[in-house]
Amino acid sequence: MTTIDNQTLVKWRREFHRYPETGWGEFVTTAKLIETLEAMGHRVLTGTQVINPGFVRGRNPGVVEKARLAAKAQGVSDALLARIGEYTGCAVVFDTGRPGPTVALRFDIDCVSVQETALAEHVPNQQGFGSTNPGYMHACGHDGHAAIGLGVARWLMENQDPPLRGIVKLIFQPAEEGVRGARPIAESGILDDVDYFACGHLGCDIPSGVVVAAPERYLSTLKMDLRFKGKAAHAGMEPHAGKNALLAACNATVQIMSLPTHGEGMTRVNVGVLKAGEGRNVIPSFAEMQIEVRGENEKINNYMTEEALRRAHGVAQSFDVELETEVMGEAVDFVPDEEMTAYVTEVARALPAVKEVRRTMNFNGSDDATLLIKRVQAHGGKAAYFVIGSDIKAGHHQAEFDIDESQLFTGFAIFTGLLKRLSA
Repeated sequence: MTTIDNQTLVKWRREFHRYPETGWGEFVTTAKLIETLEAMGHRVLTGTQVINPGFVRGRNPGVVEKARLAAKAQGVSDALLARIGEYTGCAVVFDTGRPGPTVALRFDIDCVSVQETALAEHVPNQQGFGSTNPGYMHACGHDGHAAIGLGVARWLMENQDPPLRGIVKLIFQPAEEGVRGARPIAESGILDDVDYFACGHLGCDIPSGVVVAAPERYLSTLKMDLRFKGKAAHAGMEPHAGKNALLAACNATVQIMSLPTHGEGMTRVNVGVLKAGEGRNVIPSFAEMQIEVRGENEKINNYMTEEALRRAHGVAQSFDVELETEVMGEAVDFVPDEEMTAYVTEVARALPAVKEVRRTMNFNGSDDATLLIKRVQAHGGKAAYFVIGSDIKAGHHQAEFDIDESQLFTGFAIFTGLLKRLSA
């Protein structure tokens, strides 16, 4: 019998919640995962063992170094930091020693850049596990996902009656926010022998007691930074000598935000950040835009990307400034496999805590687990992404967000139920 109960999952979730870390800076989180997993007896891979550096997106070296120093101050040893190296996240490879399928499960571990509410009635504040890392918060449920992953890891060690077959891989993914961490994991090759893949998400506006077996309408997306480089000049004495990067960026903003929708499916576009200028009396020589486009499928998303870049390059040419572009994150759409959808439905319906299993919902968002899924499917494997309903106190990525902790065990039971169904 396993020793995992909801109280254990809640304890782990609250530990992760207390010290949230943003993507590529999850050194404390990764260290806790490694130490806990190895104490269970697991073999753990980390750093470039699971990350292909050539495909890393949206990693700011300054932010990473600050997070590394903060982790050291939090008590993470030099030896463990050296082992993690430049890239956070880790994976377990559990070999049963018996022939069988290879099953991979994914759990994301990063937080969002949100300052947690100070309201006294907020449960993390009431119970003493609110964020101690200013400006950061687990406001999307990834703390719960990481805790569920640890629960599955312990279950693997404790509960093998009947014995499992094959290999189980547990992927603790960094940098899901901004859809940055999955591509380098996919390109590491760790999933290329996987027969079955599953991941899930808490909340998503689905109430407690409900499970959605196969959400649809995932949006493909590309996140980009656009940097306009002009020439500074005194705005009073020689304005003609400058090349205005701010004006170029402002024009590009209008052009990009007016992209037409696509007749074959949903589209989204947003310019979320625009920074420029050196001073009131200086022609701005530099401007940076942070943008994203989304589409109902890769074809539509590629159309949005190409149009956005075409307009940005056209504006740069008209203002005689240079334009540098950098991809910061990406995700795709995917089609769920019927076999895996049936397994999720079967397992969820057998759980007393699950009152309703819905086949689908409109996800209408992006998750880079889709890149892991596409990698598995490209090699002949099958995959599922399900939603574990959880009553939430506020919307995802909001300061008052909190999950229904009783649903941690529901998530744990679905993942372990899938393992028993696929590997027993």
